[in-house]
Amino acid sequence: MSNPATPASQFTDNTKLVWVETPTNPMLRIVDIEAVVAEAHKRGAVVCVDNTFASPYLQNPLDLGADLVLHSATKYLGGHSDLVLGAVIAKDEAMAEELRFIQNAAGAIPGPMDCFLTLRGIKTLHLRVQRSCENAAAIAEFLRNHPKVANAYYPGFTDHPSHEVAAKQMKHFGGMVSFDLVGDQYDDAKKVLSSTHLFSLAESLGGVESLIGHPASMTHASIPREERLKVGLTDSLIRLSVGVEDVTDLLQDLRKALDALSSSSPSV
Repeated sequence: MSNPATPASQFTDNTKLVWVETPTNPMLRIVDIEAVVAEAHKRGAVVCVDNTFASPYLQNPLDLGADLVLHSATKYLGGHSDLVLGAVIAKDEAMAEELRFIQNAAGAIPGPMDCFLTLRGIKTLHLRVQRSCENAAAIAEFLRNHPKVANAYYPGFTDHPSHEVAAKQMKHFGGMVSFDLVGDQYDDAKKVLSSTHLFSLAESLGGVESLIGHPASMTHASIPREERLKVGLTDSLIRLSVGVEDVTDLLQDLRKALDALSSSSPSV
C-alpha cells in the first residue's frame, strides 16, 4: 500500500473498509493516509488506520481524514510492558455510538486497573516517544554503516522510498528500526539475538525498555517463507523496538552483538 496505485486497484463493489497500517510491521513502509482516504471516500468506504507504531504523539490519522484509528494500547500508550489493551477511536459520533453498543453487548471492556495503567502511560507518552525517536535515529544510522548489516529499514533515512510521505504526516520517524544481515543466515540472526544484554528478546514493542525480535520465527512465523520473502522479510531480519535507555549503552550493546558473529561467517 506504499504504492498509491495499489489501493485503487483492489476495490470491489463490496469494499466497506480500508485497513491501513503505517509505518508497517516489520518493514517500516509508509502509506500515504490522505491519498488512501481520498480514494476510499470516493467509493463510500471507511478508513481505519492502525497507528500503533507511530502513536498519537507522532501521527494523527483523524486529522488526515481517516474515520477510525486503532491502537494496541499494550505498546506505546501503556509504555511499560505491563498491560494488554486495545483502543478504537472514531471520528464520527454515530460510529462511536455503534462501537459502544457492540462493546457493551459483547462485553469487550477492559478492567479498571488496565484503564488506570493506560492513563498513567499517556501522561509520559510525549517524553518516552521523543526519546525513543532520538535513540532510534542514532541506531539506524549506526546499523546502515555496519559491515555486517545488509540493509537497515527506517523511514527517517532520506533515501527511504517514502521518506517524504513520512515527513509530511509524522512529527518524527518513530522508535522502530529493522535490519537484516549480510548473507541472510538465520544462524547469524540467532547469534545476534542471543548476544544482546540491554535489548531483551521479546515480540512486543513501545515500552521504556529496548526489545529485539526475529519476525521470521516470532511475529510472522505463521506466514509461508515464500510470502515473507516477496515483501523483503528475510530469514535474518531483526526488528528493534528502541527504548529510552542511554543511546551510548544501546549502541555498545548492538556493536558487541554484531561483533559476536564469527569472522568466518559470510556476513564479513
